Amino acid sequence: MTEFNSGFVIFPDITQLDFTGPFEVLSRLGTPPSLSTPSRFSIVHTHVVAKTMEPVLTDRGLRVLPTCTFETCPPLDLICVPGGGGVVGAIADAETLAFVRRQAERAKYVTSVCTGAFVLGAAGLLKGRRVTTHWAYTDLLPLVGATHEKARIVRDGDIFTAGGVTSGIDFGFRIVAEIAGADVAEAIQLAIEYDPAPPFDTGHPDKASEAATAFMLGRNENARVGVREGLRRFSAI
Repeated sequence: MTEFNSGFVIFPDITQLDFTGPFEVLSRLGTPPSLSTPSRFSIVHTHVVAKTMEPVLTDRGLRVLPTCTFETCPPLDLICVPGGGGVVGAIADAETLAFVRRQAERAKYVTSVCTGAFVLGAAGLLKGRRVTTHWAYTDLLPLVGATHEKARIVRDGDIFTAGGVTSGIDFGFRIVAEIAGADVAEAIQLAIEYDPAPPFDTGHPDKASEAATAFMLGRNENARVGVREGLRRFSAI
């Protein structure tokens, strides 16, 4: 019997799609059989981990119920940290960083989506690593000793990082393919009808207009300042 435990670390003001996108994919890991063999995992657990069992409010007003706390969470095979405005609080919280660091010591996959990378960095896990994050924050990665690699998903050893928000869905498929095979990942992709065809091809600054990019940078400036100031004490890592 093969067991696999994945855990998503949540905290106030996370971006819900950073979390729910890959959660939707990874939580199906034990559900669809391989196209050629039975499911590779007999038991799959997907944990939603927070400091307490109280509902966690996302940055868009949704409330998420944890399934376990830092104290009750089992050892994880995969740990994922989403991003959002709450990253500023998370990187300043010793208990959160200690939990991430402790779980990362044994996890096969240490992962993040969007600005969740800075939580991994503040925990001391990204020194010398190639990393990605949301495009508006990539210049801050040296503050945690990381080097930006321009890609939607970046793997460096056991560290997987995804870019902004929707990148977490692609990351989920990449991880499923890594641990269970491409056939399982493809079956899950079909199950959730993930066949993106956006009405506008502006999902990255390389494609967006200068006006759209400037507008979003302006909206993100306060958040950037918060992350930069929060990471200042880690700049010597």
